[in-house]
This record gives sequence, structure tokens and C-alpha cells, in this order.
Amino acid sequence: MFLINLNRHYYRSLNCFAVVFSCFLSRRRGISLPANTVEEMTSLIIVKEPATLTKFLGKFAEYMHVVAGDREAIKRIAFEFVEDKAKEGVIYVEVRYSPHFLANTQVDPIPWNQEEGDLSPDEVVRLVNEGLKEGERAFNITARSILCCMRHMPSWSMDVVELCKKYRHEGVVAIDLAGDESLNCEANSEHRQAYEVKRCGIHRTVHAGEVGPPTVVKEAVEVLKAERVGHGYRTLEDQVLYKNLLAQDMHFEVCPISSKLTGACNSDFTKHPVITKDKANYSLNTDDPLIFNSSLHDDYSIAHQFMGFTEEEFKRLNIKSAESSFLPEEEKRELLDKLYEAYEMKQSTAF
Repeated sequence: MFLINLNRHYYRSLNCFAVVFSCFLSRRRGISLPANTVEEMTSLIIVKEPATLTKFLGKFAEYMHVVAGDREAIKRIAFEFVEDKAKEGVIYVEVRYSPHFLANTQVDPIPWNQEEGDLSPDEVVRLVNEGLKEGERAFNITARSILCCMRHMPSWSMDVVELCKKYRHEGVVAIDLAGDESLNCEANSEHRQAYEVKRCGIHRTVHAGEVGPPTVVKEAVEVLKAERVGHGYRTLEDQVLYKNLLAQDMHFEVCPISSKLTGACNSDFTKHPVITKDKANYSLNTDDPLIFNSSLHDDYSIAHQFMGFTEEEFKRLNIKSAESSFLPEEEKRELLDKLYEAYEMKQSTAF
């Protein structure tokens, strides 16, 4: 089955190759890691049991200081990412990342306790674009990217907007907002100003309702004008809001394995919020394959085994994913044509 993956964070979406590469980079760059072998690093990074979002986020500090600031690593991991998606049967992927988290100059503060270097957020985006494009050519899939603003770093947000504008015709399709949902974006002028990009034709998605209350989802949609909601599980706690979003055909980016291991949802997959009978608009996605030691196939298997998803539902959600993608309309139509043909389904004339 052809799959659509509206993916999660790139700088976190690293496969086992990244662990090996991190160990290699640590020796090449003379930067220490908290473990001496690939096996030890893998054991240290992977989350195996349900925990908290805070504990999960803390895993990135174990290895990101080795990857950030390294041109070769950033471009190569982008390329390897596309290869991984192709092996999973994905034909279109939107991958998101924070360019500032991978830079070591022209960013304040410099992340991961790095020393000042010469890799700017702008060059990070260029390198990622190059890696993704090379992956597209090598593996015959389409890969686009989404640039993340971070809730705890509002001073970065307008930089992200400018990067979205600069690279919008070179693979960047949207802006995202991620991080601590307890931080009120409505009261933060920099985030609100950044999300005025609607007038520039830049698409918008927001992490909301993963662990935060429904009010965060409402803020994302009504204040930040999000076209898609990342996770959004707790929207169901406000049925008025949920039904309004259903009426708007709002798209939810759902990540089953992640939602269990971050403590966002009940650890019993048979009670997952995505199990509804209302034909909601959503996609199934990976979220941090390295840290969760998972693949897109694992998320699909969970949905089939524990949530009762049928082949027809998988086809439906992939069609909805394509319809909700941030591709230009002509490219979106081509993607939908390919899916309808592969699924032997009658195609709708409107989306």
C-alpha cells in the first residue's frame, strides 16, 4: 500500500544509523557522548516504557550536541531519512525540524551547549533541502519539510518565518510550533506575529492537545490559524470544540506509539482517542523513530491489531492525508491521482 507520512521532528527522527553516526562524529569532532559504544548509546536513548513528555524530550540532549553544527551529518541524515521512508513504502513525506536547534551561529542562545561555530539556521535549511532532494532522486519519493518555531524560544520565530519565505520554492512547505504547551502563545506577540504568515501563503500547523488542554487546540486554530493540529488528542475533552473542528474538516496528525510512550494517551491502545466512528480527518505518523525504536509500519500494525483499523480505513486516512498535505494544488492532485489508482478507488472531484 502506498503511504503518506506527515512526519514529526527531523532532528529527532533518526534511525539506528544515527546512533552509529553520532558515535563516529563524537570521535571525529572530539565531542564526548554519555556512553562508549553504539549498544550503550542505543540503550540510553530508547524509551521502552510509558513516561512523561518531559523525560522524553530530555533524551535529545544525550546526542544532539554531536549532530548539531556538523554540515556533513545534517545533510547525510536528511538523505538517510528519505531512504528510510522509501523502505517503509511512503511516497510522500513532510518532515519537520527546528533549523535553530541544528545551528551554532546566528542563534541565541546557541543550543546544546555548543561553542560558537559557523553554521547558521539558514545554511541548515539549505543543507537539509539538499539532502532531501538527493534522497528524492535516489529513492523516487517526494519529500518536503516544515520549519519549527519553539514555544520556549519566541525570539527565533520571525527568523523561521523568513526562512519559510526564502525556501518556499525549494522544498519548505509550512511552519510549525512545537514545545511546552503550558506556554501561552496568545500572549506572546512574536509567535502571533510569526503566524500571520497566512497572508504570505505559508501553510501552518501547530503541536496542540498532545498533553495540553483543549484550550491550547482552540488557541492554535482560532489565534494562530492552524490548518492542521499536531496530535490533538485532548480535543475530545471539549466536545463542542471537537465537533466544530470536525465540521471544518480539521486535520489531526496522530502518532499512536508516541502518544503512549510520552504519556499523552492511555497506555491501552484499545482506548486510544483516534478510535472514533465519525470519520475524522487524520493521518497516522511516526514520531521520533530512534527514541521510540519504531517505524511507520509499527504504528500501522498497532492501529490494525489494537484499534480495529481495516484496509479500507487505511486507504481513507491516506487519501485524507494527501488532501491535507501542504503541497501546491497541482502536485497534490498528482499525488491523489496516484493513490486513487493504486487503491483502485473512485476519485472524488473535490478536496
